[in-house]
Amino acid sequence: MIVLCVGPCRPGVQPFNPTCHLEIIKAVQEHEYIQEGDIMIGGVMTAHLYMINVTLTKDTATSFMCASPSQQNFRHFIDFRFAVEQTNKDPTRLPNLTLGYHIYDSCGDPKKAVISVFQILSGTTDPVPNYSCVRKRNIAGFIGDLLSETTVPIAQILSIYGYSQISYGATDPSLRDRVTFPYFFRTVQSDVSSHSALGKFLRHFGWTWVGIITSDDISGDKEHQHLSKYLYSQGICIAFAIRININDITKLYQNYYMPLISKSSTSIILLCGTVSLFFLTRLIQMRSVLIKRTLILSTNWGINDMILGYDQYMFNCSLVFVPGYPYHLDTPEMRSFLENLHPSKFPEDKLLENIWMMFHLCLSEDPNKNHLYEYIYLHQLHNCSRQKHIADLPYFKAGSSSPQVHLTVDMMSQALHDMNMQLSEKNVKKREMYHYVHQLYHYLKTLQYNPRDGPALCFDENGEYVTRYSIFNYFITAMWNKNLIGEFSPWAPPDQLLKIALNSLTWKRNKIPIAQCTDSCSLGFRKAPRPRAQSCCYDCVPCSEGEISNTTDSTSCLTCPDMEWPNEGKDHCIARKEDFLSYTNDHISVFISSSSIFFFLITLWILGVFVAYWDTPIVRANNRSLSFLLLVSIKLSFLSVFLFLGRPVDITCMLRIITFGITFSIAVSSLLAKTIMVCVAFKATKPGSSWRKWVGVKLSNSVVFFCSSIQIIICMTWLAISPPFQELDLHTYPGTIIIQCNEGSAIGFYSVIGYMGLLAAVSFVLAFLARTLPDSFNEAKYITFSMLLFCSVWITMIPAYLSTKGKTTVCVEIFAILTSSAGLLGCIFLPKCCTIFFRPEMNTKSHLLGNKPH
Repeated sequence: MIVLCVGPCRPGVQPFNPTCHLEIIKAVQEHEYIQEGDIMIGGVMTAHLYMINVTLTKDTATSFMCASPSQQNFRHFIDFRFAVEQTNKDPTRLPNLTLGYHIYDSCGDPKKAVISVFQILSGTTDPVPNYSCVRKRNIAGFIGDLLSETTVPIAQILSIYGYSQISYGATDPSLRDRVTFPYFFRTVQSDVSSHSALGKFLRHFGWTWVGIITSDDISGDKEHQHLSKYLYSQGICIAFAIRININDITKLYQNYYMPLISKSSTSIILLCGTVSLFFLTRLIQMRSVLIKRTLILSTNWGINDMILGYDQYMFNCSLVFVPGYPYHLDTPEMRSFLENLHPSKFPEDKLLENIWMMFHLCLSEDPNKNHLYEYIYLHQLHNCSRQKHIADLPYFKAGSSSPQVHLTVDMMSQALHDMNMQLSEKNVKKREMYHYVHQLYHYLKTLQYNPRDGPALCFDENGEYVTRYSIFNYFITAMWNKNLIGEFSPWAPPDQLLKIALNSLTWKRNKIPIAQCTDSCSLGFRKAPRPRAQSCCYDCVPCSEGEISNTTDSTSCLTCPDMEWPNEGKDHCIARKEDFLSYTNDHISVFISSSSIFFFLITLWILGVFVAYWDTPIVRANNRSLSFLLLVSIKLSFLSVFLFLGRPVDITCMLRIITFGITFSIAVSSLLAKTIMVCVAFKATKPGSSWRKWVGVKLSNSVVFFCSSIQIIICMTWLAISPPFQELDLHTYPGTIIIQCNEGSAIGFYSVIGYMGLLAAVSFVLAFLARTLPDSFNEAKYITFSMLLFCSVWITMIPAYLSTKGKTTVCVEIFAILTSSAGLLGCIFLPKCCTIFFRPEMNTKSHLLGNKPH
C-alpha cells in the first residue's frame, strides 16, 4: 500500500498534489478507450500487470491504481483498434454500419474487471447494474480478457445477461462448461489441450521426472491440479511442486525453496499459474538454482513472453509454448497502419497519448497528467512526441505481435456480419438495429471463419478455436533471441502430432538435459517398482529366463517364441541350439561310429572264418546254422547303432528300438536254442532215452522262430497302436532344443525290453545249469558268461536311461547295444577262433571222440 500525505491545494497549475488531483488519478487509473459506432464491442483487456492500493491522505478512503504497464499488452489494444479499422474499411463486412468499441484496462484484477463490465453496460463512471444511460448504444458482445482470473468472473456476469464473449488468452478448463458458460468462446484452447502438447513434448525427450513452480492462487492451483493429473496419466512424475505466494517472503528468506530444487535430480522445471511481476520477483530470488535448469513455460507465460526479458540469464535456453494462429500481422496493411499511428494525427486518442508517455516518456498537453505520470513512474518526461514513432518500440513492430486479439475481433465482426445479413432479409426496415443479447452466440457457434491463406475454421463444441502450438527456444547470443523449434498440431495423424527440429535447439551446457528419477533401463532389463515410490522411480532388473526386452525402460519383458531363446544380452531372440547326437559336430559320434564299424568288421571276419572252416568239428558243434544266425544278428545289432546317430526323425525313431529289439531277440533266441540243444543232446545220449527224437535242427529252428515271433508281434502291435515319434524338448535345458525320440507308448517300450530280458534270463539259467555237462565243445559255460554280461549291461542301462536326457540318453542306449553285442561276440566266438587258429589239434574229429566219456 502507498500512502500519500501532502499539504493544502492552491489554485492554478501547480506541482503534483494527490489530494487536489484526485479526479486526474481516477481518470488515469480507469484507462478507458472509446470509439463510437453503430455497433459497439465491449472490451476488458489487461494492459497493466497488477493493481496497487493507494491512500491519498489519512482522511481519504483507499483507492486502486494500475501498475507496471506492459508494452506487449498495450500492443493488444493497438491490434484491437486495427481490427476494427479494417472491418470499417471493408465494404463487404457490415455494409452501411460502423463498428465501435468501449475498452477498459482490467489491470489483471478480477474486481477491476467486473467493475469495467458494468461501466461498459451502464455507460457511467460509477457502475450501476441493470441500468444504462446510453440507450442508443448497442453493445453486441465482449472481447477479453487475457487472464483466466479476470475472464471467469466476466463470463459469469455476461452469461447472466446473455452477452457473447470471446477471450483471447484465458485457458481455465472450467470455461469449457457449456451449461455454466453458454455464451463464452475463446481463440485459445484450454489447459487440457496445452497439457497434451506439453506431455507429448516431455515424452519426446524422455523427461519423466519434472518439477513444477506455480502461483499460490486459484488459477495456479487449478492449473497445477489439471497438469499433475495429466502428467501422471502419461507416466510423467512430479519431483516437487512449489506454490509461490507473492505476499509471503518468509520461506524465501529461510531458504525453503532453493534446497528443495537443488536437491532434486531433475533438470526440467515447468512454470505455470498466474503471470505477474511479483511472481517473477520471487523467481529471480531463486535464480542461483534455476539458472542451472531448463525452464518450460506454459501458454500463460508464452503469450506474455515479454516477461522473459526481465532476467535473460535465468530464462536462457528456456522452452515456451505459444498458441499458433492461421496468419500473422506482418502485412503491408499493418505496417501502413503503424506508420500513420501518431498522437499528432489523433490528438484526442488517449490510448496513443498514454503509450507515448509511458514508453517514449513524452510530455502530453495536460501538465497535471504529466506531473502524475512522473510521480507514479519515477521518470522525467520530455517533449518528443513528433520525433518518436510507435514502431520504435520493440513490441510495436509489424511482425512482433501475435494476431490473437486481431483474430478475436475479426471473428466477432464476421459473426455480426452473418447475423445482420440473415436478420435483414426478414425485416422490411433495412436500417433497423438489432439487439444482440441472447442471439449473437448462435452465429458464433456456427461461424465458419476464413483466415487469409488458410482453411475455414470454427469454434468446436467447447467454444474453443482449435489451433496448433508453436514451441520456441529462447537463448542469448549477442542479443536476446528466440527460435521456432517445433509445433504441436492436434488435427495431425497420431504419429505426426509433434514435430521437433533438434538442430535448432540451444541447450544449457550444449547437451540435452536429463530429467529422470532413475536412469533408463537398458536393453535386457525391465522396470521394477520401488516400494512407496512414484512410478517413475524404479529399479532395473534383468529379464527372467526365456524373456527379452528390446526397448529401453521396458515395463515388462517379452517371451521368446518356442523355437527361439534370448541372446546373452537378452535384447533379442535367436534360434535355440539344437541338441542331438550329430554325425559331424560330436567327437563321441566319431568314436561310436568307429567302434561300431570296428566290431562289425570283426564280426564279418569271424563269419568269414566260420565259413572257411565250415566242416570243422568246432564250427559244426551245437548247430552251425545257429552260429551263423547269431553272427548275422550281432552284425546287424552293430549296424543298428547308426540309427541312433544324426537328427532323429519319425522313421528312425520307429526303427531304432524295433531293430535292436528284434535283432537281440534273435540273438538271445539263438543262444537259448543252443543251450536247449546241449541239454537235449546230453539227455539223448542215455540208452533208450525218449529225447532222441528232439535232436536235430527242427527243435532249434522252432525255438528261434517261436521266441523271435513273440518279439516281432510285440513290436508290430507297438507300431500299430502308438509308435515312437520325433519330439522337441524345450524345457529340460534352457536355450536348447533337445531333438529326441519319444517312445510313444511306455508299455510297448518296456514290453520289448522286458521280453528281451526274459529271454536272456531263461537262457542264462539254462546255460548255468548246463555248464558242467560233459562235451568237448560245450558252449553252455560261454553262454552263461555272455548272458551274465548281457543282463548286467541292460539292467544297468535302465536307471541310466531314465535319469538322462538328450544325446546322453542315446549314448547310454548305444553303449548298451555295443557292449552287450561285443560281449556276445567275445564270449561265444572268441574261444572258438582261438581254438581254430592257436589250437588246431583240438579242432579234429579224433580229439572230439577222444574226449567223449567212456
